[in-house]
Amino acid sequence: KFIAEKYLENPILVSETRNVFFYTGHYQGVKLTIGASGMGCPSIGIYSYELYTQYKVDTIIRIGTCGSYTTDLKFYDIINVEKAASESTYAKYAWGFDEEIQENQGGVFQKINEVALQMNQPLIKGTIHSTDVFYSANKSNPAIVDKYECLAAEMESFALFANARYLNKNAACLLTVTDIIPSNERLSSKERETALLPMMQLALKTATQSN
Repeated sequence: KFIAEKYLENPILVSETRNVFFYTGHYQGVKLTIGASGMGCPSIGIYSYELYTQYKVDTIIRIGTCGSYTTDLKFYDIINVEKAASESTYAKYAWGFDEEIQENQGGVFQKINEVALQMNQPLIKGTIHSTDVFYSANKSNPAIVDKYECLAAEMESFALFANARYLNKNAACLLTVTDIIPSNERLSSKERETALLPMMQLALKTATQSN
């Protein structure tokens, strides 16, 4: 809702199924739809599948926050996700994909890189961890993080990429670093209000060039 009201011209609420809102409007003259996906692979698995199959969407750019596994990343850094590694069984039981790592799909990943150059927006490209666990008693990194040299943790990209792969659609993910896991640092609620704006603008600009 925040993104739609801030950036879209004449946003219209087009869906509130399961109390998750989707808005359609225009950004720089291009018609776009913006919506939430819920949290975790099962939730984005449902919403992205329905968008791809029932609403004939071709391209989804997920944006979100992440926690960095390394102090080499800093607050406000933006990651363009190349691959998502996960312990999740979503891809296996949904589509028969046994791999524990899924890749961005289609040309939108590269388009994001090109648009970022146009906007002079620095980007970090790499593999992230789509975890099923937000709170945990175990403070050490999961084995999969070291195995694939994951830069950061989030909870959805793995399922989005798997759906797009199966359905031959386009999918990408942008993440802004808001937490540094090793040092237990995090942005305040106030800081987060502005931290995500560059990522939002990059995603919107890319969407206008992806039609």
